[in-house]
Amino acid sequence: MTGDSATGTARPADGLPPSRAEIDDTLRRVLCEVLGLDPEQVEGFDGDTGLFGHLPELDSMAVAGLLTEMEDRLNILIEDDDVDGEMLETYGGLLAFAEAKVTES
Repeated sequence: MTGDSATGTARPADGLPPSRAEIDDTLRRVLCEVLGLDPEQVEGFDGDTGLFGHLPELDSMAVAGLLTEMEDRLNILIEDDDVDGEMLETYGGLLAFAEAKVTES
């Protein structure tokens, strides 16, 4: 991953946005750190893995921390209007959301 390995931040290299793999890696680290999930569990997440409503650690209080950390690590801005149940329903939905936000930044 390009970026700061101490914080797991995806940072552009040579002015290029982070790759999909870098965004995926950063997002997995955020889930581990914010929710206290086991890295091996998170490594097994695929696009259909349920998040909100499926992981007891991801409750309404944890969502704010998750989104804040995503903003910091991916250098994006998440508006209140951007947040909906669909983006938090599965890992694939959250990853697609993060990729779209990075692309528009």
